[in-house]
Amino acid sequence: MSSTFEAGSGLGPAAGDLTVVHLVRHGEVHNPAGVLYGRAPGYHLSELGREMAERVAEYLAGRDVVHVSASPLERAQETATPIAKAHGLDIVADERLIEAANIFQGKTFGVGDGALKNPSNWKYLRNPFRPSWGEPYVDQVVRMMAALGAARDAALGHEAVCVSHQLPIWIVRSYAERRRLWHDPRKRQCTLASVTSFTFEGDRIVSVGYSEPAIDLVPAHLRAGAKPQAGQKAFGA
Repeated sequence: MSSTFEAGSGLGPAAGDLTVVHLVRHGEVHNPAGVLYGRAPGYHLSELGREMAERVAEYLAGRDVVHVSASPLERAQETATPIAKAHGLDIVADERLIEAANIFQGKTFGVGDGALKNPSNWKYLRNPFRPSWGEPYVDQVVRMMAALGAARDAALGHEAVCVSHQLPIWIVRSYAERRRLWHDPRKRQCTLASVTSFTFEGDRIVSVGYSEPAIDLVPAHLRAGAKPQAGQKAFGA
């Protein structure tokens, strides 16, 4: 899919300079306990996740990529590694690409056997528009737009890859496409190892594209539009 619109001040790179920034979601994570790992260290790609990362690298191998950045979390760095290698580049760690902060980090999230069965956690769900359980959507937009801008400037006239996480990617895409930021987490179009591509003309985003080069590797229940299974994390990944 793609959509066309204008955004930005027009005061940055010269109009007419086309630059593409690809926001890649990391691959599957080894998480046998099924917790919402959030920003916690120590969560690496599973074997399937590494296969997904290789698939994305193959998909982007023929592109004019001159800059690769990634969230400092292990799963993002590991997803970025084969992409950077394919283009002979180093990975730039960018804190602005990190996962959204979440009060339920380290817990399983479910009604029957997860954090929701504890009434003391219910207060965190009082405001889904902000949201009250974690980093405000507006704050995510600010940092992600800054990360996109930095990648654009580093790759001016070429292409850049930024590896991040589902919620921040979906929020900045929603902002760019002028949709409301609060949403049903089950309907995010941002599967594992997906690529959301922002085309800039100067400093204006003029189109957004989306592709799923590893969709055949993604478990069916984790694909966009699928209903989460019991205990499946829905507030980020």
